[in-house]
Amino acid sequence: MTMGHEFSGTVTALGEGVTDLVVGENVVVEPYIIGPDVAVGPGNEYQLSADMNFIGLAGRGGGLSEKIVVERRWVHPIGDIPLDVAALIEPLAVGHHAFVRSGAVSGQVALIGGAGPIGLLLAAVLKAEGLTVIISELSQARKEKARSTGVADHVLDPSEVDVAATVRELTGGVGADVGFECSSVNAVLDTLLDAVRPAGVVVNVSIWGHPATVDMQKLVLKEIDLRGTIAYANDHPATIALVQQGKVDLAPFITAKIALDDLVAQGIDVLTHHNETQVKILVHP
Repeated sequence: MTMGHEFSGTVTALGEGVTDLVVGENVVVEPYIIGPDVAVGPGNEYQLSADMNFIGLAGRGGGLSEKIVVERRWVHPIGDIPLDVAALIEPLAVGHHAFVRSGAVSGQVALIGGAGPIGLLLAAVLKAEGLTVIISELSQARKEKARSTGVADHVLDPSEVDVAATVRELTGGVGADVGFECSSVNAVLDTLLDAVRPAGVVVNVSIWGHPATVDMQKLVLKEIDLRGTIAYANDHPATIALVQQGKVDLAPFITAKIALDDLVAQGIDVLTHHNETQVKILVHP
Protein backbone atom coordinates (compact mmCIF):
# COMPACT_ATOMS: atom_id res chain seq x y z
CA MET A 1 0.00 0.00 0.00
CA THR A 2 1.18 3.51 -0.84
CA MET A 3 0.27 5.96 1.90
CA GLY A 4 -1.01 9.49 1.54
CA HIS A 5 -4.63 10.68 1.42
CA GLU A 6 -3.97 14.44 1.66
CA PHE A 7 -2.47 15.44 -1.67
CA SER A 8 -2.51 17.79 -4.63
CA GLY A 9 -1.14 17.25 -8.11
CA THR A 10 -1.02 18.09 -11.78
CA VAL A 11 -3.05 16.30 -14.45
CA THR A 12 -0.68 14.37 -16.73
CA ALA A 13 -3.22 12.30 -18.71
CA LEU A 14 -6.97 12.02 -19.20
CA GLY A 15 -9.09 8.92 -19.50
CA GLU A 16 -11.60 8.34 -22.26
CA GLY A 17 -14.58 10.65 -22.01
CA VAL A 18 -12.98 13.16 -19.64
CA THR A 19 -13.39 16.50 -21.41
CA ASP A 20 -13.71 19.04 -18.59
CA LEU A 21 -10.09 18.87 -17.41
CA VAL A 22 -6.88 19.61 -19.27
CA VAL A 23 -3.39 18.18 -19.05
CA GLY A 24 -1.24 20.51 -16.95
CA GLU A 25 -4.13 21.61 -14.73
CA ASN A 26 -3.54 21.61 -10.96
CA VAL A 27 -6.10 19.74 -8.88
CA VAL A 28 -6.88 18.19 -5.52
CA VAL A 29 -8.61 14.89 -4.91
CA GLU A 30 -11.34 13.73 -2.58
CA PRO A 31 -9.52 10.50 -1.79
CA TYR A 32 -12.57 8.30 -1.52
CA ILE A 33 -12.90 4.64 -2.30
CA ILE A 34 -16.66 4.30 -2.74
CA GLY A 35 -18.70 1.91 -4.84
CA PRO A 36 -19.60 3.07 -8.36
CA ASP A 37 -23.31 2.64 -7.59
CA VAL A 38 -23.17 5.34 -4.88
CA ALA A 39 -24.57 8.69 -6.02
CA VAL A 40 -22.45 11.79 -5.41
CA GLY A 41 -23.18 15.48 -5.74
CA PRO A 42 -25.35 17.90 -3.76
CA GLY A 43 -27.81 16.25 -1.44
CA ASN A 44 -26.03 12.91 -1.39
CA GLU A 45 -24.35 11.81 1.84
CA TYR A 46 -21.89 9.55 0.07
CA GLN A 47 -19.43 9.71 2.98
CA LEU A 48 -21.82 7.41 4.87
CA SER A 49 -21.96 4.70 2.21
CA ALA A 50 -21.21 1.10 3.15
CA ASP A 51 -17.54 0.10 2.95
CA MET A 52 -16.39 3.69 2.43
CA ASN A 53 -12.63 4.01 2.59
CA PHE A 54 -9.78 6.23 1.44
CA ILE A 55 -7.05 6.19 -1.18
CA GLY A 56 -3.75 6.02 0.69
CA LEU A 57 -5.32 4.20 3.63
CA ALA A 58 -6.87 1.23 1.82
CA GLY A 59 -4.95 0.97 -1.45
CA ARG A 60 -5.42 2.35 -4.97
CA GLY A 61 -2.17 4.26 -4.84
CA GLY A 62 -1.61 7.24 -2.57
CA GLY A 63 -0.26 10.74 -2.32
CA LEU A 64 3.29 9.54 -1.70
CA SER A 65 3.46 8.04 -5.18
CA GLU A 66 4.81 9.94 -8.17
CA LYS A 67 1.59 9.39 -10.13
CA ILE A 68 -1.86 8.12 -9.26
CA VAL A 69 -5.03 7.26 -11.21
CA VAL A 70 -8.28 8.56 -9.74
CA GLU A 71 -11.93 8.68 -10.76
CA ARG A 72 -13.04 11.92 -12.40
CA ARG A 73 -15.80 12.49 -9.84
CA TRP A 74 -13.25 12.99 -7.08
CA VAL A 75 -11.08 15.57 -8.88
CA HIS A 76 -11.39 19.31 -8.15
CA PRO A 77 -9.51 22.02 -10.09
CA ILE A 78 -7.81 24.57 -7.84
CA GLY A 79 -6.98 27.38 -10.25
CA ASP A 80 -4.00 29.41 -9.09
CA ILE A 81 -3.78 27.94 -5.55
CA PRO A 82 -0.15 26.76 -5.11
CA LEU A 83 0.24 22.99 -4.99
CA ASP A 84 1.91 22.96 -1.57
CA VAL A 85 -0.93 24.92 0.00
CA ALA A 86 -3.50 22.85 -1.88
CA ALA A 87 -2.30 19.68 -0.16
CA LEU A 88 -4.04 21.00 2.97
CA ILE A 89 -7.42 21.41 1.31
CA GLU A 90 -8.38 17.83 2.21
CA PRO A 91 -8.05 18.32 6.00
CA LEU A 92 -9.56 21.79 5.63
CA ALA A 93 -12.59 20.10 4.04
CA VAL A 94 -12.85 17.92 7.16
CA GLY A 95 -13.13 21.11 9.18
CA HIS A 96 -15.66 22.57 6.76
CA HIS A 97 -17.85 19.48 7.01
CA ALA A 98 -17.72 19.65 10.82
CA PHE A 99 -18.81 23.28 10.59
CA VAL A 100 -21.72 22.35 8.33
CA ARG A 101 -22.74 19.51 10.66
CA SER A 102 -22.76 21.90 13.62
CA GLY A 103 -25.32 24.24 12.11
CA ALA A 104 -23.30 27.17 13.49
CA VAL A 105 -23.78 30.62 11.99
CA SER A 106 -21.89 33.87 11.87
CA GLY A 107 -21.84 35.75 15.17
CA GLN A 108 -21.90 32.64 17.36
CA VAL A 109 -19.18 31.47 19.73
CA ALA A 110 -17.38 28.17 19.18
CA LEU A 111 -15.09 26.25 21.55
CA ILE A 112 -12.59 23.84 19.99
CA GLY A 113 -11.05 21.19 22.23
CA GLY A 114 -7.65 20.32 20.79
CA ALA A 115 -5.43 22.35 18.45
CA GLY A 116 -3.94 19.59 16.36
CA PRO A 117 -4.03 19.92 12.55
CA ILE A 118 -7.77 19.35 12.26
CA GLY A 119 -8.59 21.59 15.23
CA LEU A 120 -6.51 24.44 13.80
CA LEU A 121 -7.93 24.10 10.29
CA LEU A 122 -11.45 23.87 11.67
CA ALA A 123 -10.74 27.09 13.55
CA ALA A 124 -9.68 28.70 10.26
CA VAL A 125 -13.01 27.73 8.70
CA LEU A 126 -14.99 29.02 11.67
CA LYS A 127 -13.16 32.36 11.63
CA ALA A 128 -13.77 32.66 7.90
CA GLU A 129 -17.46 32.02 8.51
CA GLY A 130 -17.70 34.81 11.09
CA LEU A 131 -17.64 32.95 14.40
CA THR A 132 -15.75 33.87 17.55
CA VAL A 133 -13.33 31.02 18.20
CA ILE A 134 -11.99 29.80 21.55
CA ILE A 135 -9.38 27.04 21.57
CA SER A 136 -8.42 24.81 24.51
CA GLU A 137 -4.97 23.24 24.17
CA LEU A 138 -2.09 22.07 26.36
CA SER A 139 0.79 22.10 23.87
CA GLN A 140 2.82 25.31 23.87
CA ALA A 141 3.68 24.98 20.17
CA ARG A 142 0.08 24.45 19.16
CA LYS A 143 -1.12 27.33 21.34
CA GLU A 144 1.41 29.58 19.63
CA LYS A 145 0.28 28.39 16.20
CA ALA A 146 -3.33 29.17 17.08
CA ARG A 147 -2.31 32.66 18.12
CA SER A 148 0.15 33.43 15.31
CA THR A 149 -2.24 32.34 12.56
CA GLY A 150 -5.08 34.39 14.00
CA VAL A 151 -7.56 31.50 13.86
CA ALA A 152 -8.44 31.84 17.55
CA ASP A 153 -9.81 34.85 19.41
CA HIS A 154 -8.95 33.25 22.75
CA VAL A 155 -6.49 30.42 23.54
CA LEU A 156 -6.95 28.66 26.88
CA ASP A 157 -4.67 26.18 28.63
CA PRO A 158 -6.72 23.66 30.67
CA SER A 159 -3.75 23.17 33.02
CA GLU A 160 -3.91 26.86 33.93
CA VAL A 161 -7.60 27.81 33.87
CA ASP A 162 -11.03 26.28 34.28
CA VAL A 163 -11.94 26.22 30.59
CA ALA A 164 -15.72 25.93 31.04
CA ALA A 165 -15.80 28.72 33.63
CA THR A 166 -13.63 30.96 31.45
CA VAL A 167 -15.85 30.34 28.42
CA ARG A 168 -18.87 31.38 30.47
CA GLU A 169 -17.03 34.52 31.56
CA LEU A 170 -16.23 35.34 27.94
CA THR A 171 -19.87 34.86 26.94
CA GLY A 172 -21.61 36.79 29.68
CA GLY A 173 -22.38 33.66 31.66
CA VAL A 174 -24.16 31.92 28.78
CA GLY A 175 -21.61 29.46 27.39
CA ALA A 176 -20.45 28.63 23.88
CA ASP A 177 -23.05 28.04 21.18
CA VAL A 178 -21.14 25.09 19.77
CA GLY A 179 -18.23 22.89 20.84
CA PHE A 180 -15.95 20.73 18.68
CA GLU A 181 -14.12 17.70 20.11
CA CYS A 182 -10.83 17.36 18.22
CA SER A 183 -8.64 15.38 20.61
CA SER A 184 -10.24 11.99 21.36
CA VAL A 185 -9.62 12.74 25.04
CA ASN A 186 -12.52 12.14 27.41
CA ALA A 187 -11.67 15.08 29.65
CA VAL A 188 -12.01 17.36 26.63
CA LEU A 189 -15.45 15.98 25.79
CA ASP A 190 -16.50 16.48 29.42
CA THR A 191 -15.30 20.09 29.27
CA LEU A 192 -17.26 20.78 26.10
CA LEU A 193 -20.45 19.47 27.69
CA ASP A 194 -19.84 21.86 30.60
CA ALA A 195 -18.87 24.82 28.41
CA VAL A 196 -21.67 24.94 25.84
CA ARG A 197 -24.86 26.78 26.62
CA PRO A 198 -28.17 25.01 27.29
CA ALA A 199 -29.50 23.65 23.97
CA GLY A 200 -26.01 24.01 22.54
CA VAL A 201 -24.35 21.65 20.07
CA VAL A 202 -21.26 19.48 20.55
CA VAL A 203 -19.72 17.96 17.41
CA ASN A 204 -17.32 15.03 17.77
CA VAL A 205 -14.71 15.48 15.03
CA SER A 206 -11.91 13.17 16.19
CA ILE A 207 -11.80 9.45 15.47
CA TRP A 208 -11.46 7.62 18.77
CA GLY A 209 -9.23 4.59 19.15
CA HIS A 210 -10.92 3.66 22.42
CA PRO A 211 -14.44 3.84 23.89
CA ALA A 212 -15.56 7.20 25.27
CA THR A 213 -17.88 7.90 28.16
CA VAL A 214 -20.55 10.57 28.01
CA ASP A 215 -22.08 12.20 31.08
CA MET A 216 -25.68 11.66 29.99
CA GLN A 217 -27.02 13.78 32.85
CA LYS A 218 -25.28 16.84 31.43
CA LEU A 219 -26.56 15.99 27.98
CA VAL A 220 -30.14 15.60 29.19
CA LEU A 221 -30.44 18.47 31.66
CA LYS A 222 -28.96 20.99 29.20
CA GLU A 223 -30.66 19.47 26.13
CA ILE A 224 -27.30 19.32 24.38
CA ASP A 225 -27.22 18.03 20.82
CA LEU A 226 -24.24 15.66 20.41
CA ARG A 227 -23.37 15.04 16.75
CA GLY A 228 -20.84 13.00 14.83
CA THR A 229 -19.03 13.98 11.66
CA ILE A 230 -16.85 12.03 9.26
CA ALA A 231 -14.72 13.34 6.41
CA TYR A 232 -16.68 15.45 3.90
CA ALA A 233 -19.44 15.36 1.31
CA ASN A 234 -19.78 18.11 -1.29
CA ASP A 235 -17.51 20.29 0.88
CA HIS A 236 -14.54 20.66 -1.47
CA PRO A 237 -15.97 23.40 -3.74
CA ALA A 238 -16.81 25.65 -0.79
CA THR A 239 -13.50 24.83 0.91
CA ILE A 240 -11.48 25.65 -2.22
CA ALA A 241 -13.43 28.91 -2.55
CA LEU A 242 -12.46 29.95 0.99
CA VAL A 243 -8.80 29.62 0.01
CA GLN A 244 -9.19 31.27 -3.41
CA GLN A 245 -11.01 34.23 -1.86
CA GLY A 246 -8.27 34.72 0.73
CA LYS A 247 -10.59 33.97 3.64
CA VAL A 248 -8.32 31.12 4.76
CA ASP A 249 -4.52 31.26 4.56
CA LEU A 250 -3.16 27.73 4.64
CA ALA A 251 0.53 28.54 4.23
CA PRO A 252 1.27 29.10 7.95
CA PHE A 253 0.07 25.58 8.78
CA ILE A 254 2.83 24.01 6.68
CA THR A 255 5.54 23.61 9.32
CA ALA A 256 8.04 21.49 7.36
CA LYS A 257 8.78 20.30 3.82
CA ILE A 258 10.77 17.11 3.31
CA ALA A 259 11.85 14.80 0.51
CA LEU A 260 10.44 11.30 0.20
CA ASP A 261 13.78 9.84 1.32
CA ASP A 262 13.34 11.65 4.65
CA LEU A 263 9.80 10.38 5.22
CA VAL A 264 10.58 8.12 8.19
CA ALA A 265 13.20 10.10 10.13
CA GLN A 266 11.84 13.61 9.55
CA GLY A 267 8.19 12.77 9.02
CA ILE A 268 6.64 9.67 10.56
CA ASP A 269 8.95 9.52 13.58
CA VAL A 270 8.42 13.20 14.32
CA LEU A 271 4.65 12.95 14.07
CA THR A 272 4.62 9.79 16.18
CA HIS A 273 6.86 10.94 19.02
CA HIS A 274 6.88 14.76 18.80
CA ASN A 275 3.61 15.65 17.11
CA GLU A 276 3.19 18.75 19.24
CA THR A 277 6.10 20.34 17.35
CA GLN A 278 4.51 20.13 13.90
CA VAL A 279 1.18 20.88 12.24
CA LYS A 280 1.58 19.67 8.65
CA ILE A 281 4.72 18.13 7.14
CA LEU A 282 4.67 18.16 3.33
CA VAL A 283 6.40 15.36 1.43
CA HIS A 284 7.46 15.78 -2.20
CA PRO A 285 7.41 12.41 -3.99
